[in-house]
Amino acid sequence: MKNNNKEIAISVNDLHVYYRDMNRFSLKKNGIKGKGSGKIFKAIKGVTFEIPKGQILGICGKNGSGKSTLLRAIAGIFSPDKGSINLHKNTISLLSIGVGFQKQLTGYENIYLSGMLLGYTKEEIDKKVDEIIEFSELGEFVYRPVRSYSSGMYSKLAFSITAILETDIMLIDEVLSVGDVHFKEKSYNKMKELINDSNRTVVIVSHSTKTIVELCDKVIWLHEGLIRDEGDPEKIMTKYEEFMRQEQ
Repeated sequence: MKNNNKEIAISVNDLHVYYRDMNRFSLKKNGIKGKGSGKIFKAIKGVTFEIPKGQILGICGKNGSGKSTLLRAIAGIFSPDKGSINLHKNTISLLSIGVGFQKQLTGYENIYLSGMLLGYTKEEIDKKVDEIIEFSELGEFVYRPVRSYSSGMYSKLAFSITAILETDIMLIDEVLSVGDVHFKEKSYNKMKELINDSNRTVVIVSHSTKTIVELCDKVIWLHEGLIRDEGDPEKIMTKYEEFMRQEQ
Protein backbone atom coordinates (compact mmCIF):
# COMPACT_ATOMS: atom_id res chain seq x y z
CA MET A 1 0.00 0.00 0.00
CA LYS A 2 1.15 3.55 -0.74
CA ASN A 3 0.75 6.80 1.15
CA ASN A 4 -1.49 8.99 -0.99
CA ASN A 5 -0.67 12.62 -1.75
CA LYS A 6 -3.36 15.28 -1.55
CA GLU A 7 -2.97 16.07 -5.25
CA ILE A 8 -5.89 14.66 -7.28
CA ALA A 9 -5.15 12.52 -10.35
CA ILE A 10 -8.72 11.73 -11.51
CA SER A 11 -11.96 13.57 -10.80
CA VAL A 12 -15.26 11.97 -11.86
CA ASN A 13 -18.33 14.14 -11.33
CA ASP A 14 -21.95 12.98 -11.80
CA LEU A 15 -20.94 10.67 -14.66
CA HIS A 16 -23.66 9.17 -16.87
CA VAL A 17 -22.91 6.84 -19.80
CA TYR A 18 -25.72 5.44 -21.98
CA TYR A 19 -25.88 2.75 -24.69
CA ARG A 20 -28.49 2.14 -27.34
CA ASP A 21 -29.71 -1.44 -27.74
CA MET A 22 -29.55 -1.99 -31.51
CA ASN A 23 -30.50 -5.69 -31.37
CA ARG A 24 -34.23 -5.11 -31.68
CA PHE A 25 -34.24 -4.26 -35.34
CA SER A 26 -32.47 -5.33 -38.52
CA LEU A 27 -30.49 -2.75 -40.47
CA LYS A 28 -31.28 -4.69 -43.66
CA LYS A 29 -35.03 -4.61 -43.09
CA ASN A 30 -35.31 -1.17 -41.57
CA GLY A 31 -32.34 0.71 -42.99
CA ILE A 32 -30.04 2.83 -40.84
CA LYS A 33 -32.14 4.64 -38.29
CA GLY A 34 -31.45 7.94 -36.66
CA LYS A 35 -30.75 8.95 -33.10
CA GLY A 36 -34.08 7.72 -31.77
CA SER A 37 -33.39 4.08 -32.74
CA GLY A 38 -32.99 1.39 -30.12
CA LYS A 39 -33.74 1.21 -26.43
CA ILE A 40 -31.46 3.28 -24.18
CA PHE A 41 -29.49 1.34 -21.55
CA LYS A 42 -28.05 3.43 -18.73
CA ALA A 43 -24.70 1.79 -17.92
CA ILE A 44 -23.45 4.49 -15.52
CA LYS A 45 -26.12 6.50 -13.69
CA GLY A 46 -24.45 9.34 -11.82
CA VAL A 47 -21.11 8.32 -10.34
CA THR A 48 -18.90 10.78 -8.45
CA PHE A 49 -15.48 10.15 -6.90
CA GLU A 50 -11.88 11.42 -6.81
CA ILE A 51 -8.64 9.44 -6.91
CA PRO A 52 -5.59 11.03 -5.25
CA LYS A 53 -2.30 10.85 -7.11
CA GLY A 54 -0.54 7.59 -6.26
CA GLN A 55 -3.63 5.73 -5.08
CA ILE A 56 -4.41 2.18 -6.23
CA LEU A 57 -8.18 1.96 -6.62
CA GLY A 58 -10.00 -1.32 -7.12
CA ILE A 59 -13.44 -1.54 -8.75
CA CYS A 60 -15.59 -4.60 -8.10
CA GLY A 61 -19.14 -5.53 -9.07
CA LYS A 62 -21.04 -8.32 -10.74
CA ASN A 63 -21.18 -8.64 -14.55
CA GLY A 64 -23.16 -5.79 -16.10
CA SER A 65 -22.61 -3.42 -13.20
CA GLY A 66 -20.76 -0.85 -15.34
CA LYS A 67 -17.14 -1.54 -14.34
CA SER A 68 -15.62 -1.76 -17.83
CA THR A 69 -17.80 1.08 -19.10
CA LEU A 70 -16.50 3.31 -16.30
CA LEU A 71 -12.90 2.40 -17.14
CA ARG A 72 -13.42 3.11 -20.85
CA ALA A 73 -15.01 6.45 -20.04
CA ILE A 74 -12.00 7.43 -17.91
CA ALA A 75 -9.73 6.31 -20.77
CA GLY A 76 -11.61 8.56 -23.21
CA ILE A 77 -13.05 5.73 -25.33
CA PHE A 78 -16.62 6.57 -24.28
CA SER A 79 -17.86 10.14 -23.98
CA PRO A 80 -20.03 11.03 -20.98
CA ASP A 81 -23.71 11.61 -21.76
CA LYS A 82 -23.75 13.77 -18.66
CA GLY A 83 -21.17 14.81 -16.09
CA SER A 84 -17.40 15.15 -16.43
CA ILE A 85 -14.04 13.41 -16.08
CA ASN A 86 -10.88 15.41 -15.35
CA LEU A 87 -7.47 13.70 -15.60
CA HIS A 88 -5.63 16.84 -14.46
CA LYS A 89 -3.20 16.67 -17.42
CA ASN A 90 -1.97 13.16 -16.53
CA THR A 91 -1.03 10.65 -19.24
CA ILE A 92 -3.20 7.54 -19.21
CA SER A 93 -3.21 3.98 -20.59
CA LEU A 94 -5.92 1.32 -20.65
CA LEU A 95 -4.92 -2.33 -20.40
CA SER A 96 -7.88 -4.37 -21.61
CA ILE A 97 -8.37 -7.34 -23.90
CA GLY A 98 -10.04 -6.30 -27.16
CA VAL A 99 -9.13 -2.63 -26.93
CA GLY A 100 -6.44 -0.68 -28.71
CA PHE A 101 -4.92 -2.91 -31.41
CA GLN A 102 -5.35 -2.74 -35.18
CA LYS A 103 -5.82 -6.43 -35.92
CA GLN A 104 -4.60 -6.27 -39.53
CA LEU A 105 -1.23 -4.91 -38.33
CA THR A 106 1.55 -7.00 -36.81
CA GLY A 107 2.29 -7.00 -33.11
CA TYR A 108 5.48 -5.05 -33.86
CA GLU A 109 3.55 -2.35 -35.73
CA ASN A 110 0.99 -2.20 -32.94
CA ILE A 111 3.75 -1.53 -30.40
CA TYR A 112 4.60 1.68 -32.29
CA LEU A 113 0.96 2.62 -32.86
CA SER A 114 0.09 2.12 -29.19
CA GLY A 115 3.17 4.01 -28.06
CA MET A 116 2.40 7.00 -30.26
CA LEU A 117 -1.19 7.05 -29.00
CA LEU A 118 0.26 7.23 -25.47
CA GLY A 119 2.30 10.27 -26.52
CA TYR A 120 5.69 8.62 -27.08
CA THR A 121 7.89 9.61 -30.05
CA LYS A 122 9.23 6.98 -32.48
CA GLU A 123 12.71 7.51 -31.06
CA GLU A 124 11.46 6.88 -27.51
CA ILE A 125 9.67 3.69 -28.61
CA ASP A 126 12.82 2.55 -30.47
CA LYS A 127 14.60 2.47 -27.10
CA LYS A 128 11.86 0.34 -25.50
CA VAL A 129 10.73 -1.98 -28.31
CA ASP A 130 13.22 -4.78 -27.63
CA GLU A 131 12.30 -4.80 -23.94
CA ILE A 132 8.60 -4.99 -24.83
CA ILE A 133 9.14 -7.92 -27.21
CA GLU A 134 11.30 -9.76 -24.69
CA PHE A 135 8.79 -9.31 -21.87
CA SER A 136 5.88 -10.42 -24.10
CA GLU A 137 7.58 -13.77 -24.88
CA LEU A 138 5.97 -13.71 -28.36
CA GLY A 139 9.20 -14.32 -30.26
CA GLU A 140 8.66 -14.36 -34.04
CA PHE A 141 4.89 -14.08 -33.54
CA VAL A 142 5.39 -10.37 -32.87
CA TYR A 143 5.93 -9.96 -36.64
CA ARG A 144 2.60 -11.62 -37.49
CA PRO A 145 -0.81 -9.89 -37.73
CA VAL A 146 -2.58 -9.51 -34.39
CA ARG A 147 -5.72 -11.10 -35.89
CA SER A 148 -3.85 -14.44 -35.77
CA TYR A 149 -3.17 -14.17 -32.03
CA SER A 150 -4.84 -16.20 -29.32
CA SER A 151 -6.39 -14.27 -26.41
CA GLY A 152 -3.33 -15.20 -24.32
CA MET A 153 -0.91 -13.80 -26.91
CA TYR A 154 -3.02 -10.65 -27.24
CA SER A 155 -2.95 -10.27 -23.45
CA LYS A 156 0.83 -10.71 -23.30
CA LEU A 157 1.46 -8.00 -25.89
CA ALA A 158 -1.08 -5.59 -24.38
CA PHE A 159 0.36 -6.00 -20.90
CA SER A 160 3.96 -5.68 -22.10
CA ILE A 161 3.29 -2.41 -23.93
CA THR A 162 1.48 -0.86 -20.97
CA ALA A 163 4.03 -2.12 -18.43
CA ILE A 164 7.13 -0.94 -20.32
CA LEU A 165 5.70 2.31 -21.79
CA GLU A 166 4.69 3.68 -18.41
CA THR A 167 2.05 6.41 -17.96
CA ASP A 168 0.95 8.53 -14.97
CA ILE A 169 -2.36 6.64 -14.76
CA MET A 170 -2.80 2.93 -15.54
CA LEU A 171 -6.27 1.43 -16.02
CA ILE A 172 -6.34 -2.38 -15.81
CA ASP A 173 -9.42 -4.38 -16.82
CA GLU A 174 -9.18 -8.05 -15.72
CA VAL A 175 -6.03 -8.59 -17.81
CA LEU A 176 -4.13 -10.17 -14.92
CA SER A 177 -6.55 -13.11 -15.05
CA VAL A 178 -5.70 -13.99 -18.69
CA GLY A 179 -2.81 -16.05 -20.04
CA ASP A 180 -0.79 -19.05 -18.92
CA VAL A 181 0.20 -19.58 -15.28
CA HIS A 182 3.82 -18.50 -15.84
CA PHE A 183 2.91 -15.22 -17.55
CA LYS A 184 0.11 -14.51 -15.07
CA GLU A 185 2.61 -14.70 -12.19
CA LYS A 186 5.17 -12.66 -14.13
CA SER A 187 2.64 -9.92 -14.98
CA TYR A 188 1.31 -9.85 -11.41
CA ASN A 189 4.85 -9.32 -10.06
CA LYS A 190 5.51 -6.63 -12.69
CA MET A 191 2.29 -4.88 -11.73
CA LYS A 192 3.28 -4.87 -8.06
CA GLU A 193 6.63 -3.35 -9.08
CA LEU A 194 4.96 -0.63 -11.19
CA ILE A 195 2.42 0.43 -8.59
CA ASN A 196 5.08 0.81 -5.90
CA ASP A 197 5.89 4.12 -7.62
CA SER A 198 4.20 6.64 -5.30
CA ASN A 199 3.50 8.97 -8.25
CA ARG A 200 1.63 6.38 -10.35
CA THR A 201 -2.15 6.16 -10.05
CA VAL A 202 -3.74 2.79 -10.84
CA VAL A 203 -7.35 1.68 -11.30
CA ILE A 204 -7.95 -2.09 -11.33
CA VAL A 205 -11.23 -3.72 -12.36
CA SER A 206 -11.29 -7.30 -11.09
CA HIS A 207 -13.49 -10.10 -9.78
CA SER A 208 -10.49 -11.40 -7.82
CA THR A 209 -10.67 -10.67 -4.10
CA LYS A 210 -6.98 -11.63 -3.77
CA THR A 211 -5.91 -9.08 -6.41
CA ILE A 212 -7.94 -6.24 -4.91
CA VAL A 213 -7.08 -6.90 -1.27
CA GLU A 214 -3.35 -7.38 -1.97
CA LEU A 215 -2.86 -4.49 -4.41
CA CYS A 216 -5.45 -1.79 -3.69
CA ASP A 217 -5.65 1.05 -1.18
CA LYS A 218 -9.39 1.53 -1.68
CA VAL A 219 -12.31 -0.20 -3.42
CA ILE A 220 -15.44 1.09 -5.13
CA TRP A 221 -18.28 -1.44 -5.41
CA LEU A 222 -20.40 -0.70 -8.49
CA HIS A 223 -23.91 -2.10 -8.72
CA GLU A 224 -26.27 -1.42 -11.62
CA GLY A 225 -24.35 1.70 -12.63
CA LEU A 226 -24.18 3.25 -9.17
CA ILE A 227 -21.70 3.20 -6.29
CA ARG A 228 -23.16 0.78 -3.74
CA ASP A 229 -20.27 1.05 -1.28
CA GLU A 230 -16.63 2.16 -1.08
CA GLY A 231 -13.75 2.04 1.37
CA ASP A 232 -11.26 -0.43 2.84
CA PRO A 233 -10.57 -3.32 0.39
CA GLU A 234 -10.90 -6.13 2.93
CA LYS A 235 -14.18 -4.83 4.39
CA ILE A 236 -15.77 -4.04 1.02
CA MET A 237 -14.74 -7.34 -0.57
CA THR A 238 -16.15 -9.27 2.42
CA LYS A 239 -19.50 -7.50 1.89
CA TYR A 240 -19.32 -8.05 -1.87
CA GLU A 241 -18.59 -11.77 -1.56
CA GLU A 242 -21.50 -12.20 0.87
CA PHE A 243 -23.76 -10.35 -1.59
CA MET A 244 -22.64 -12.58 -4.45
CA ARG A 245 -23.29 -15.74 -2.42
CA GLN A 246 -26.84 -14.55 -1.79
CA GLU A 247 -27.30 -13.81 -5.49
CA GLN A 248 -26.45 -17.38 -6.54
